[in-house]
Amino acid sequence: MNITAFRYRFIGYVQPLSGIFLKLGLSPNMVTILSLIAGVACAVCYATSAFIAGSIFLFISAILDLLDGTVARRSGQETRFGAVFDWIADKYIDAIVIIGVGISAVPIITRFLPVPTTWDFAIVAIAVTGSLMNTFIKPVTYAEIGFSERRDGKIEDPLEGVGFFGRPETLLILGLGGLIGYIWVSVFIIAICTNLSALQRIMYLYKRYS
Repeated sequence: MNITAFRYRFIGYVQPLSGIFLKLGLSPNMVTILSLIAGVACAVCYATSAFIAGSIFLFISAILDLLDGTVARRSGQETRFGAVFDWIADKYIDAIVIIGVGISAVPIITRFLPVPTTWDFAIVAIAVTGSLMNTFIKPVTYAEIGFSERRDGKIEDPLEGVGFFGRPETLLILGLGGLIGYIWVSVFIIAICTNLSALQRIMYLYKRYS
């Protein structure tokens, strides 16, 4: 079980905001671009150690990511490219915001763990790898095993509720870490949990399809 399992409940909470974008005449892809811009703004803020501002931009990006699909459905503009573009934008955001923390090069983590500050970038690299691979498993599963059924523009697959630490958990932990001043602790947690979650998904696929 993970936060993704409650995705449609969260969408219900923010759905009223989609009316704003519909009145402005923004397409779903434009909303995705706004989410990407907010993610870039977050990365810039993190890179300059403006962690509170960065976390605010990160949560804005996450909300916009929930809204682009709703805008697509309500406006009748659902396309397969839009679904692909949404995936790509999400992964760019996931990578650059964590890299932004690495660029800040603030050795806060050494207050909690006996490691040299030169390991900070290694931890960032592990966090980025885990974040990307934890998601990359899903499209590989779609292609190799074959899943094409869609629900509200999203492909239904057995991995939706598998893996205890997905993208929502990553954004939540990173955003909270930035707000309360423990951003490097958040990156360390992400580095460990995303890779363990990816392993959990691999083991699930092995048991079910080997």
